[in-house]
Amino acid sequence: MSTLSLPISISFCPNSLSIQFQSQHRRQRVTFPRKVKIICSGTEQPQQPPPRQQYSKKKNVTEGEKGVDPVGFLTKLGISHKAFAQFLRERHKALKDLKDEILKRHVNFRDMSTGYEILGMHRHVEHRVDYLEWAPGARYCALVGDFNGWSPTENCAREGHFGHDDFGYWFIILEDKLREGEKPDELYFQQYNYVDDFDKGDSGVTIEEIFKKANDEYWEPGEDRFVKNRFEVPAKLYEQIFGPNGPQTLEEMEKIMEETPDPETRHKAWKEQHKNDPPSNLPPFDVIDNGKEYDIFNVVSSPEWLEKIRAKKPPLAYWLETRKGRKAWLKKYTPGIPHGSKYRVYFNTPSGPLERVPAWATYVQPDTDGKQAYAIHWEPPPECVFKWKNKHPKVPKSLRIYECHVGISGSEPKISSFNDFTEKVLPHVKEAGYNAIQLIGVIEHKDYFTVGYRVTNFYAVSSRYGTPDDFKRLVDEAHGLGLLVFLEIVHSYSAADEMVGLSLFDGSNDCYFHTGKRGHHKYWGTRMFNYGDPDVLHFLLSNLNWWVVEYQIDGFQFHSLSSMMYTHNGFASFTGDLEEYCNQYVDKDALLYLILANEILHYLHPHIVTIAEDVTVYPGLCEPPSQGGLGFDYYVNLSVPEMWSSFLENVPDHEWSMSKIVSTLMRNTQYANKMLMYAENHNQSISGGRSFAEILFGEIGEHAQCSKESLLRGCSLHKMIRLITFTIGGRAYLNFMGNEFGHPKRVEFPMPSNNFSFQLANRRWDLLANGLHCDLFCFDKDLMKLDETEKILSRGLPLIHHVDDNTMVISYMRGPFLFAFNFHPTNSYERYNVGVEEAGEYQVILNTDETKYGGQALMKDDQYLRRTISKRIDGLRNCLEVSLPSRSAQVYKLSRILRV
Repeated sequence: MSTLSLPISISFCPNSLSIQFQSQHRRQRVTFPRKVKIICSGTEQPQQPPPRQQYSKKKNVTEGEKGVDPVGFLTKLGISHKAFAQFLRERHKALKDLKDEILKRHVNFRDMSTGYEILGMHRHVEHRVDYLEWAPGARYCALVGDFNGWSPTENCAREGHFGHDDFGYWFIILEDKLREGEKPDELYFQQYNYVDDFDKGDSGVTIEEIFKKANDEYWEPGEDRFVKNRFEVPAKLYEQIFGPNGPQTLEEMEKIMEETPDPETRHKAWKEQHKNDPPSNLPPFDVIDNGKEYDIFNVVSSPEWLEKIRAKKPPLAYWLETRKGRKAWLKKYTPGIPHGSKYRVYFNTPSGPLERVPAWATYVQPDTDGKQAYAIHWEPPPECVFKWKNKHPKVPKSLRIYECHVGISGSEPKISSFNDFTEKVLPHVKEAGYNAIQLIGVIEHKDYFTVGYRVTNFYAVSSRYGTPDDFKRLVDEAHGLGLLVFLEIVHSYSAADEMVGLSLFDGSNDCYFHTGKRGHHKYWGTRMFNYGDPDVLHFLLSNLNWWVVEYQIDGFQFHSLSSMMYTHNGFASFTGDLEEYCNQYVDKDALLYLILANEILHYLHPHIVTIAEDVTVYPGLCEPPSQGGLGFDYYVNLSVPEMWSSFLENVPDHEWSMSKIVSTLMRNTQYANKMLMYAENHNQSISGGRSFAEILFGEIGEHAQCSKESLLRGCSLHKMIRLITFTIGGRAYLNFMGNEFGHPKRVEFPMPSNNFSFQLANRRWDLLANGLHCDLFCFDKDLMKLDETEKILSRGLPLIHHVDDNTMVISYMRGPFLFAFNFHPTNSYERYNVGVEEAGEYQVILNTDETKYGGQALMKDDQYLRRTISKRIDGLRNCLEVSLPSRSAQVYKLSRILRV
């Protein structure tokens, strides 16, 4: 095991940057300096933040504290709030204390995050299976299953050192069973190689010959005699000191010791006498007097001999010759718990006997009849184990994420499998131009209709969709297509079902969760983790590392952080005052967990991507922990889909506010580059809501005139909403499966309210054949291709220079690209003036009104190339007269620069 400690211990440097604080009693609001200029006609330039020089005064920083400032991001953003700055310092100190506590029990932080290597069920090389479980509230622990007739006494934790430790971990050994007629191994520590069939141990060389060769190589001539006879050295020393007729009683010893020199003097004389002898004749020990009255002499190893021994390498090559292969093991033993066996863990608790699904189980089968689930031992033979073929793709500078739910990914009214998804959906994602997929509902959960958010078994892929190897094949094929694979992870709460989940796992109410009201979500009926418990941290951090190591996951989206970061679970009004992020309702332990998770993940896996889903936009989400942040790579702007949904359902087209659209899309401009944007997410299709296509198109009729007008309006808005959401934000964009072609139906999982119908729990891929949905998909493909070829998202943030609520026109530039939107439902503009910085010719490279996208093609061919006019407008040096048909948008690219 590696003992390399992670360099993530952070030293606390108080007041490393002096910040001017206002009065403690004055409430402060979060004010972020704007890097993106939003200039409307007749408006003034936004004021710039105070110069940074006023914060430049620093105190001396020690060598171990360089680059660390617990309130560093406040200084960078020019925010002064005394209470929040003090909270960050206290949180930083608490993080240091937590790390110190962790390192008292673990070798390093890698050891802290790899609990899956020892907990749960694991094959041991000494013909056995080891099982380790954490259940501090239990009094007795055993494994029950079909392999032992569900007996609670046959395979139990034995009393003593290996049965139950002080931290509540239970250890059970399942010995492999000897086949009839076979004898036990000569060596009690005989090892077997279960991975392949190569049997070094069956080469015909006896154990005695192997040990003799090992000793001959390891020991120098004559050295091993001291190992074979451990009394030779003290006997020789005794004879050297007292002669062949030495004292036989303590009285004689005391008398002689009074008359002879001290042992150290005599030993030095003896060494001087034998200094020319060969080393093999000298014992590898020194006799010294350590000055204690009750010690006559002390025998210790000589430094020279120790240095020589430590320089030797153990004869592992010979030791491996004793390890036998899988064929030898299969011939001699049958597995103590065969592959595919069903099992549970049995506890005797103060509340009575309990059977639970193991917390670290990697494959779980929920019972369809509402009975208790069981774990399945997954140990396929080596020839059936999945072998990875493809490497991780490189993380691109911009993310185009395709969000998926495996179960509803098929066209048929059933639960689709991992294999169905791999064969049918992955090629579609590649064709659509996305470079990453994000999977929801993959981790095991009890009820299918909960979409996978009420997780019961955090280390198991859902058996509804297939086996662990099926999921590995999905990930491997995605990597082969150049797609990153992200997982939506739910560590903010857990299912409250005692029959399958972690609730009352060991009979106590506080094993993994808080006790009392704190341990229950106020509205969702789920259990809340106790993030201050080191064993809970061990479980959760290891869980993150498990999905990366075992299944080659490339990143995580942390679901509903507001549920875990606040004791009110995020159900409170937020005004933006910084005091709301550091008051008594903030769970500091949860914040420390998120910091540890990001630090450890990014150290062990430097290319990992972490995304925060937090409706409160906690300050410092995407700042490094060394500067007071939480360390995420991206955060989700949850207000964008809510705004679009509100506009489409509640606001007439001519009353849409362009200013609100821009301000919502560019929310928190300081972190706009870290923003993950989407026009609509799965919640609007799954959580009782309607997709945009259902709102815009409704039930498509039989070619009625009003239906055609409705389709044209819906098609135009569908494209414009996606175009502005995609191009105005940061470096990440997300789309839910099917929304790219305007899926006409919402998602409804089978549940008692719909008589368990699968009618709406699928995707209509047949709609891509032709018609409106084919046109929308064509536009979405070209939109993704625009970023792939022109690197739109990875460029600098846009310069939004024209926002007019009267004309309903928005225009902004991003590098050499000009984006122009006309949201007006009826007004078209033939020569609309928008400002550009660079003089030259601008060519239309994307037009939402083209016929291949379902538009009317109102722009003429000669209007696709425009030349600037030397006229100052929108605060920019040049003017471009563009054609803007109603409900359309165009993307212009600077194709030729004109120098004056």
